[in-house]
Amino acid sequence: MIQTKILPPTASAYAYPLLIKNLLLTTLTYEPDREIVYRDSVRYDYRGLNERIHRLAGALTTAGLQPGETVAILDWDSHRYLECFFAVPMTGAVLHTVNVRLSREQILYTMNHAEDSVVLVHTDFLPLLESIKDELTTVKKIILLRDAPRDSPNPPVPDPGGFDGADEYEALLAAASPHYDFGDFDENSVATTFYTTGTTGNPKGVYFSHRQLVLHTLATSVAAGSYETTVRFRSDDVYMPITPMFHVHAWGIPYVATMLGAKQVYPGKYEPAALLQLLVREKVTFSHCVPTILHMLVSNPVAKTVDLSRWKVIIGGSALPQGLAKAASDLGIQLITGYGMSETCPILTLTYLKGRTLSEGNAEEQIAYRIKAGLPTPLVHLRIVDEQGQSLPHNGTSVGEVVVRTPWLTQGYLQEPEQSEQLWQDGWLHTGDVASISPEGYLQISDRLKDVIKTGGEWVSSLEIENLISQHEAVSEVAVVGLPDEKWGERPVALVVLKPAFAGRVDAISIKDFLYDLARQGRINEWYVPDRIIFAPEIPKTSVGKIDKKRIRHEVANPLPAAG
Repeated sequence: MIQTKILPPTASAYAYPLLIKNLLLTTLTYEPDREIVYRDSVRYDYRGLNERIHRLAGALTTAGLQPGETVAILDWDSHRYLECFFAVPMTGAVLHTVNVRLSREQILYTMNHAEDSVVLVHTDFLPLLESIKDELTTVKKIILLRDAPRDSPNPPVPDPGGFDGADEYEALLAAASPHYDFGDFDENSVATTFYTTGTTGNPKGVYFSHRQLVLHTLATSVAAGSYETTVRFRSDDVYMPITPMFHVHAWGIPYVATMLGAKQVYPGKYEPAALLQLLVREKVTFSHCVPTILHMLVSNPVAKTVDLSRWKVIIGGSALPQGLAKAASDLGIQLITGYGMSETCPILTLTYLKGRTLSEGNAEEQIAYRIKAGLPTPLVHLRIVDEQGQSLPHNGTSVGEVVVRTPWLTQGYLQEPEQSEQLWQDGWLHTGDVASISPEGYLQISDRLKDVIKTGGEWVSSLEIENLISQHEAVSEVAVVGLPDEKWGERPVALVVLKPAFAGRVDAISIKDFLYDLARQGRINEWYVPDRIIFAPEIPKTSVGKIDKKRIRHEVANPLPAAG
């Protein structure tokens, strides 16, 4: 550590902590009249948001919540979730955003492991919570969340099942003071926690401090709003997340939107037609989602009946296939991609179309850049390294694991010291992703380490094969995995969902012939062509909408019926 000159502060100087509460300072100054909207049932302005955050903090404190304790929330994407993003950590407590798509056993494990003290639960998830209530070891308070029908603003409080003494969210807020005195505390205090699932073992808890969330918010607002790009997010945008709010704080964008005072629209439970109608009615201009959600929306018949030309979308979570990018572009949607993971808060990179590509590049060239992982956002230091941890050149061809340093990385896995050390080997966070970096600085993810196909001594990217197959006119979705092979070690197998219009008209041979044509053009090697093409009605997905390759490998190996 370099020794530098440090002067002692003036005795009366204020050491300004980077706390989440300070993200709210601008909202009542710049655009207090802009709205927070929940489906078609709730609408209020930033004054209302500020007051409800104060009331929620007061209600939780009155209910006995102490600084350092953990509050769990099980809800759809809603205004309530946004209020919890602020009120809970601003009291000094920790917000646990529960992944409601996990199994019963996994949810039970995460709630006990996080030592949840208070649980806010939507009535839709009461049966789930009731099924595990006798096994919860630390929960002492239940608060019910409900959606009031439009024609009945004050319906009766739902039956809390086996939770005697449960309170109702709106009733607690109504009874609380509209002002809460949010005090200062150490900016390194934990603000949020949630759990990420891997290929083996129990879900792992990651955690983020106030300082990390504030820095992530500031850097993301610069990356998404200051650079010259086709997908910018500024205060005059209308924001609607289509990434579950339990998934890495909805990528941290709600914090950015609130700091900017942008209009925010929360869609509740995801229903394709309802999402598109809400998008049009509220004039949404900015969203983010995983490729499977985008596919669900652009494939819905409603998408062809509405104007989506003002809609800007960041795609992340998994690779964006070129075929899907073109389908969205044909509807007028402006797309870019981002890269990150649960352990990284999450945003590390975003697409940036440099001057020549932006002004002169044709549509096909622009799409090729839009589907790359992008450039590092401010304060992000990325490297690619070999198996010995040595840096590899940024020449666009050298491939290695992505390692990263930035102020907002989880400092470990909750109560998992050995796995934490593996994550932070040699002082760099190891992502487990394989990538190259071009001379221009663009990150191109090749695969997850566990998903790279090792065939005949060569590494083959399953993502690259997926990207090529997605460009076949008949293909709606595709996933590629590697399966053991006695001769070659592993060989690729593709699971393909056909567009309805091509069902029964396209066989495995035609897909292979399409790839062999690309091989003859020199775009891929022939050994990239999968040994088997399996047609399926759908692609298995994880709890956050990513392609579930672990499950696919298991089902294909056991085996699924094959065509070709």
